[in-house]
Amino acid sequence: MGKTTLARGLSRSRPSGAYFDLEDPADLARLAEPRVALRPLKGLVVVDEIQRRPELFPVLRVLADRRPVPARFLVLGSAAPDLLRQSSESLAGRIAYHELGGFSLGETGTTKLRQLWLRGGMPPAFLAKSDADGADWCRRFIRTFTERDAASLGINIPAATLHRFWAMLSHYHAQTLNAAEIGRSFAMSDATVRRYLDALTSALVVRQLRPWFENIGKRQVKAPKIYLFDSGILHAMFGVSNAEQLERHPKVGASWEGFALREVASALGASADECYYWRAHTGAELDLLVVRGARRLGFEFKLTDAPRVTPSMRSALADLRLQHLYVVHAGERNFPLTDGVTAVALGCLRQAGIGPRKLLA
Repeated sequence: MGKTTLARGLSRSRPSGAYFDLEDPADLARLAEPRVALRPLKGLVVVDEIQRRPELFPVLRVLADRRPVPARFLVLGSAAPDLLRQSSESLAGRIAYHELGGFSLGETGTTKLRQLWLRGGMPPAFLAKSDADGADWCRRFIRTFTERDAASLGINIPAATLHRFWAMLSHYHAQTLNAAEIGRSFAMSDATVRRYLDALTSALVVRQLRPWFENIGKRQVKAPKIYLFDSGILHAMFGVSNAEQLERHPKVGASWEGFALREVASALGASADECYYWRAHTGAELDLLVVRGARRLGFEFKLTDAPRVTPSMRSALADLRLQHLYVVHAGERNFPLTDGVTAVALGCLRQAGIGPRKLLA
């Protein structure tokens, strides 16, 4: 995957460093005595697939406290709950996290927008020779994740159950969570549904978009919205392998919403803690609300090239006190809709100034 390729490149550019792949039995053997193996190293030391040896974290803490610092450690792994908790406890104040997602439009270019939407951002799927090959890779990823990788991330759910649960979540893509309904389908409690959902969220294959609610005089929905993190994986769950099938699929609008949401959040540099949706029981709603300090930006996602202002948008603009509202659409140009509302083509986010500076107060 991308993180390993990037880390290998960094390691090769620094000959004084070292690289350990914990899926390689030889490297595991080298770290049988981790202090002996790691203490003499200098420069950049890469430890890949750290979730396979979480007991290394206390050793890394001791080595990170040396002065002067002879080596820095680049630790790669998946965001399993137990792994994050142990690393944060062992390396508090000594570690910084960076989430490396799949390809975005900023990396592929807007001419590849339709390909990126269909295949998703996973490098092997996006770079496949054909759409069919990309879809086949996504199906293999789903199988490998449920049958092998999930257990190594601390997700103790039977593979068949996890696959069924993940597939059911795909049908809730861009919808609010109904834990009771899912629980009835699986004959499990609401608490178990939420535990399974949190496990897939921590593994970075599902996104939970939290609701924004405050005292604005209206009852508001307080359940999260669910998205599969990668559009290619979503389409594989749907059995979609090409653009024609996607265009005919009943969930094509939901797929577009999730894809566009991820691209906007990536362009803004907005973290998960800054992204919300809003929905009042009156019917007014907003697909994405990004909040940073005093800045509030709203986004609606429409699979059309001729968006228009709706009463729901006017309500969101006023009730949420937005600095601006953007209607992100599937067309090719940007244009104003009314005061405070702009239509923006997904491929033209940069031209609309939608980037990290947009969130500066």
